[in-house]
Amino acid sequence: METIVVGVDGSEASVRALRWAIEEARLRGATIRAVHAWSYPRVSTYHEAAHALAAPLAEEAEAVLERVVQEAAEGEDDVVIQQVTVEGPAAAALVEASSDASLLVIGSRGLGGFSGLLLGSVSHQAASHASCAVVIVR
Repeated sequence: METIVVGVDGSEASVRALRWAIEEARLRGATIRAVHAWSYPRVSTYHEAAHALAAPLAEEAEAVLERVVQEAAEGEDDVVIQQVTVEGPAAAALVEASSDASLLVIGSRGLGGFSGLLLGSVSHQAASHASCAVVIVR
C-alpha cells in the first residue's frame, strides 16, 4: 500500500499539511505516516542537563502528535493514520521516513526560525533530500 509521510510539529501549518495529506490519501487509497521529531534542548550546565533529562519530552511529543492528528482528522474514518515520534532533528527524521514513501507533505513554516522567510529550514532540507515527491503546503 502507498504511504504518504507528513511532518507534524504542532504548528497551524502542520495541521494544514496533515489535512491536505488526508484528502490526498483518500484519493489514492494510501496510508498516512504522521511524523513528529523531538530532541533534547541544548544545555550549558549540569543543572540544566539534569532538568532536561528529567523532563518527559518523549511523552510531550506523543501528546502533540495525538492532538494534531485528532484536530486534523476529526470525523475522518476512511484513512489510516500511523503516528510516529522520533528523537532527532526534524529534517533528518522526515527524510528517513520518506525513504519508502511515495509522497512527503510538510508545512511551509513550522514553529521555529525566522517568521519572515518564505520557506523554513526543515521544509527546505526535506525538499532537497527526500527520496520521494514533496508537497509543501502554505
